Amino acid sequence: MTARFLCLGTHHKTGTVWMRRTLHRIKETQGIPLMQLNRPKRIAELPEAGPQIVVNWSSTFPAEMFAVPEARFIHVIRDPRDVLLSGARYHQKAPLGSESFLKEQRDEWGGLNYKDYLKSLPTHEDQLLFEMANKHDSTLFEMLAWPYGHPQAYELRYEDLMADHDCTRFRAALEWCAIEGLDIDGAVQAFWDESLFGGNADKDDRPSRIVNHVTSGTGAQAQWQGKMPRSIARIYAERYGSALAALGYAADDSWVELCPEDETLDAPQVAVGAK
Repeated sequence: MTARFLCLGTHHKTGTVWMRRTLHRIKETQGIPLMQLNRPKRIAELPEAGPQIVVNWSSTFPAEMFAVPEARFIHVIRDPRDVLLSGARYHQKAPLGSESFLKEQRDEWGGLNYKDYLKSLPTHEDQLLFEMANKHDSTLFEMLAWPYGHPQAYELRYEDLMADHDCTRFRAALEWCAIEGLDIDGAVQAFWDESLFGGNADKDDRPSRIVNHVTSGTGAQAQWQGKMPRSIARIYAERYGSALAALGYAADDSWVELCPEDETLDAPQVAVGAK
């Protein structure tokens, strides 16, 4: 059956802003409607003819959507170790209105919200441990819950997209999906226009929404090798080593020894990475 529904899912800090801007540009230039799909009842709102962009920014599409034969899925993940570092830094400066969980207040945090409690912690290590046990844990759970190997889904990694300067990987994903009525050349142009190596390469010209999430178009991959304290890496490997292996990012825990000793690290800069 002809594919009509381009379904794209990301996770927190795995390039969501980039993909959102790309898809909205496709919507504007090609006139393809876009909808968020978080609940099964919204499937009934899908059009009976023509293409449709369908998104879920935590990749928690209802199971019923995977049973729709006209649906094709693109799923983007990122090295969880970099998601941790990027999240812990971003959440200290993110506007409270950008993420509802940042405003959540708890008694165990002294009545503070997520953002203010994170900022109040005395050391970088304490901040990473807090982030690890909270938002990062739920994000990683969502990554693991995705139905890998599904015949209607195409997997992409943020690291590969950041190196996709000729747009071949993104084009290959769209060609595989073969969405009826989608101009692939135009969609690839939108991807390039919204990338940090393409249309947003000049830092001074980047929209504020992008500036809040990233600091550069290079060096965003494998942050953990230079920025994750080894003491934190050991804890991470103990808690999430099996997850790294399942996602194909580390076969064993030997990566821990590649992380810098705690005392060699400088004070972290706020907000590195991509949403």
